[in-house]
Amino acid sequence: MKITSILLASILTASLFVSCETKPKKEKHAEVSIEMKKVNDTLLRATITTITDKNGVLNEEVQVIEGTPGEVKAKVEAHKSTVLHDKPHQMHQETEKKLQFSLEAKSGSTASGMVSLTEKDGQVTLEAHINGLDAGVHAIHIHEKADCSSADGKSAGGHWNPTFQPHGAWGDTAGYHRGDIGNFTADSSGHGMITFSTDQWCIGCDDADKNLVGRAIIVHQGADDLTSQPSGAAGARVSCAGIIE
Repeated sequence: MKITSILLASILTASLFVSCETKPKKEKHAEVSIEMKKVNDTLLRATITTITDKNGVLNEEVQVIEGTPGEVKAKVEAHKSTVLHDKPHQMHQETEKKLQFSLEAKSGSTASGMVSLTEKDGQVTLEAHINGLDAGVHAIHIHEKADCSSADGKSAGGHWNPTFQPHGAWGDTAGYHRGDIGNFTADSSGHGMITFSTDQWCIGCDDADKNLVGRAIIVHQGADDLTSQPSGAAGARVSCAGIIE
């Protein structure tokens, strides 16, 4: 009888031990998405979306932080450290950079306007609106230097061409400049606009073949024929803006 009791107790103990060891642990998961946008020259805004999974229950929290770049980045890092500490997690960080600047008339023209550059998800999008143009087709290019000091715009130098390619249409297998945006059309009121996106540009990165900062946007009197060297025979420079971060 004693032997039977001892064996039964041993079996129960072993079963209990196995049950405790194999019971799955319920882990707390976290997912953080961060989107950063430049508000102006001195302010940065970060929108942080935090999703936590506690025992199968999802909780979402959205937090907006605004301040100097240093302040915002420090608060974002502190938030990440607090939320993600010792938890299985996923991180999604999306940073948007944006520059906006004015085009000024050159070469005796009245052509002026606004240009914006936005970088997001590895793509830079240029959007330009120009007024005071003659109706018809005009070329727009990126030039070497953010210097619009001369009356004819020639202080901006030649086309931006860090890869030393011949001038041509964007994407041409024979070659093209990184500044060869192309042509757009102004209507009868003298207004023209163009939107252009590429992953071959960046705003303020360390790649000299992609970085737009320190260059200039030039609008020309005529159309780019996309073949003439070195700049497409587009005529006078009628508007200029320096790309300064």
